[in-house]
Amino acid sequence: MADIIKADGAVEQAIALLMAGAVVAIPTETVYGLAADATNGDAVLRIFEAKGRPRFNPLIAHVSSMEMADKLADFDPLSRALADKFWPGPLTMVLPLAKNSPLHPLVTAGLDTVALRSPRGFGGELIAALGRPLAAPSANSSGRVSGTSAQAVADDLGDRIPMVVDGGPTPVGVESTIIKVEDAQVLLLRPGGLPAEDIEAVIDRPLVRKHGGQIIAPGMLASHYAPDAQVRLNATSVLPDEALLAFGPHRADGAARAAGVLNLSESGDLREASRNLFAYLQRLDRIGAKAIAVEPVPTMGLGEAINDRLARAAAPRWPAVSIS
Repeated sequence: MADIIKADGAVEQAIALLMAGAVVAIPTETVYGLAADATNGDAVLRIFEAKGRPRFNPLIAHVSSMEMADKLADFDPLSRALADKFWPGPLTMVLPLAKNSPLHPLVTAGLDTVALRSPRGFGGELIAALGRPLAAPSANSSGRVSGTSAQAVADDLGDRIPMVVDGGPTPVGVESTIIKVEDAQVLLLRPGGLPAEDIEAVIDRPLVRKHGGQIIAPGMLASHYAPDAQVRLNATSVLPDEALLAFGPHRADGAARAAGVLNLSESGDLREASRNLFAYLQRLDRIGAKAIAVEPVPTMGLGEAINDRLARAAAPRWPAVSIS
């Protein structure tokens, strides 16, 4: 079983494991990440093995500085301006792979682009101390609910990894926003912890929502973030044997007979709802109800990311994809 080590004082132990090619679960401001040396193919492969993740699904490479980022990718002026504004933070950008980039091709799934992010807190400190980028998808079994606490990660992956660094509950609670600058447009590939409106205020134009097509960034699979129970969206009533994921002060009809009720935010605060989303899905899933009914959540601000994750959790489940 993985050792759970408090973040204070965990850097040296984490570096020793990473230098040996192991994977380590670490806290970021978004969700916990399953980190490995992004320049070491064997280490990156262990991420895919631990998660059961298909290798056609690329990983995010995490950096601690623009100097490190420039060795991995080529920045156009707008992407650099966005990095200057929002890094470190919950923004990932898909960029052309730099010539002689040290990243292992498994990180990019063989594409000529790479998804880059600079995390806040322990993740950034660890990368700076290591001196190498880290590949770090969410620390959960592939397709399942992302971990926002050390214990949630240990419960899911504890028999497959040596260590979980405990930095407490993650403050954002959903994964990073992913964008790509393409010609004169900025594509939103995945809504996340940085609201689209914040990006639009900087670029002075609307983001272009991209749905479907080639998978060029994490989080683009239709079915993802899923609990064992089926998820039913925009519920105005609760059916027999359902649990209820509520939002705001007003309840769906029949809420009193739900197998369990958790409210993402009684006051309707989308930031609070974002922080609670994955943990509450996991808690309701453990009740054993056949389904989780979800009350409507507004789509503005962080509500776009919340609704994206809920839609993927509710999507038809596909058989596991072999990574051999």
